[in-house]
Amino acid sequence: CRAMIAPIEMATGQNAYFVGKPNPLMMRTGLRILGVHSEDAVMIGDRVYTDIAAGYNAGIDTVLVLSGETTPEDVDAASPAEKPDYVFPSLDEVDRVMFG
Repeated sequence: CRAMIAPIEMATGQNAYFVGKPNPLMMRTGLRILGVHSEDAVMIGDRVYTDIAAGYNAGIDTVLVLSGETTPEDVDAASPAEKPDYVFPSLDEVDRVMFG
């Protein structure tokens, strides 16, 4: 996305404002639309640098599933804003343990 926006920024002299993950605006807007408080929500994702960081930035508990691209070694090396609150091997396991 950044590569596609850079020419527009250069042509207009304006900086773009990115709303996608990990920017918390998208998460907060979703919570507001759903009428849910961040304390009653959880962000489930498979990437520490986007999904987990988005939840962290929005003040939402985070669940990482290891069925995507993130490995346990990536979790160990992640910054504090990218450390998930919970780690599960798959969505099935999230469902069984947290919601089952």
